[in-house]
Amino acid sequence: MEMHQLRYFVAVARSGNFSRAADECRVAQPSLSQQILKLEDEVGERLFERTRRRAILTAAGTLFLPHALNILESAERGRQEIRDMDGQVRGKIVLGALPTIAPYFLPEIIRIFREKYPGAELILHEQTTDQLLRNLEENEIDLAIISDAPTNPNIQVEQLFSEELLLCLPVDHTLVHQKSVVAADLRQEKFILMHDSHCLGAQAQQFCQAKGFKPRISCHSAQVGTVLAMVKAGLGISLIPEMAREHGREEGIVYRSLNGVRPKRPIVVAVSNQRKPSRGTIELSKFIRDNGTVGMSSRSSGTSRST
Repeated sequence: MEMHQLRYFVAVARSGNFSRAADECRVAQPSLSQQILKLEDEVGERLFERTRRRAILTAAGTLFLPHALNILESAERGRQEIRDMDGQVRGKIVLGALPTIAPYFLPEIIRIFREKYPGAELILHEQTTDQLLRNLEENEIDLAIISDAPTNPNIQVEQLFSEELLLCLPVDHTLVHQKSVVAADLRQEKFILMHDSHCLGAQAQQFCQAKGFKPRISCHSAQVGTVLAMVKAGLGISLIPEMAREHGREEGIVYRSLNGVRPKRPIVVAVSNQRKPSRGTIELSKFIRDNGTVGMSSRSSGTSRST
């Protein structure tokens, strides 16, 4: 039984497909399939039921998966501890983030971190909150930048900052010229929100409901960019994270802060407390806290009420 066979097995188990697993492992599919067959011969049981499109874990495969994960994790932890012996930040660090955070908050942070620690290989994964928390528990990522999280004894969460959700309007909307806008002004408006699988959409709905009305949703999207395009086209209004505002500075869109209690979302860093973090994970977490908060403070100080 060899390490690469275990990696191939785990990749197929996660993707449910030999072709996708081969792409992920950067190996030809016939080679991957052959190694899986050799692994099945060694364990004495079929690990997958193969169909034309899917590879489904058998009972034996389901039983074997956590053992394979533990072996791979132990080996990686051992390699990382050896790298950490000289006090340098080296090796792979896998950072997870929400799609509503990653493109706005992380590029400059990642650039500076890589300049400071050239020996570190930083990999970014974008997923929803639920998926990122599962990834943390399964040791697939080292830390995650998310917006709040349900209580989980296996996950440690630390808040970085709180971010305002800005009202996003088409430039010819009647509310653009209104001196002040409050939540009650939005009761009859059509909303364009992120899909329910994204916490940003839920946060916008929770704010409206807390103000005594259910938003009239005309469209859901999985991308902030699509939401902005829909607003620009005059198809509705939305609540957009302040950090996304810089990427939406274009003709046809106006941003406003609501008067009164403004909608906000927390931005937090989450790590697993089931394993000892590598030096790289510790340094990246500290780097995000130190640089991310400063970056958002400077960005917020320069924010005006409309564009």
